[in-house]
Order: sequence, then structure tokens, then C-alpha cells
Amino acid sequence: MKEYKVVLYREGMLGSALLGAAKVNPVKFSQFLNGNAQEGWRVITMDKDISRMLLFFKREVYVVIMERDKN
Repeated sequence: MKEYKVVLYREGMLGSALLGAAKVNPVKFSQFLNGNAQEGWRVITMDKDISRMLLFFKREVYVVIMERDKN
């Protein structure tokens, strides 16, 4: 049997507020994925969205769907 989880991965508000837009840091995103992989999760699918924050600022948000075998 499989177990699934959905995670919204996004950068903090500070980058968006200071720069007007925030892109995901690839190093931090890799650490996030590798940390979940160590727990047995693997990415099934992922989608990127640009969301508004505080009406004027934009930031990238990744919807990550993961699965692992249920113990």
C-alpha cells in the first residue's frame, strides 16, 4: 500500500517584499527534496505556480506530490 503527501514549497516573504518577486532557491529546494528522500518519499509530480502575496508581490510556489510505501 502507498502513502501520499502534498507539500506547498515556497520561499519566505522577505525576498518577495524586498525584491518584488521571489524565486525558489535551487540549493534549498534540493535540500528539501533530499531530506524527504531520506525518509523514503519520492516525487510523483510537481507543478509550479506564481502566486500573489500582499497584492503587489509575486513568488514561486511548487506543489509537490510525493509517495512512499506504507510500513
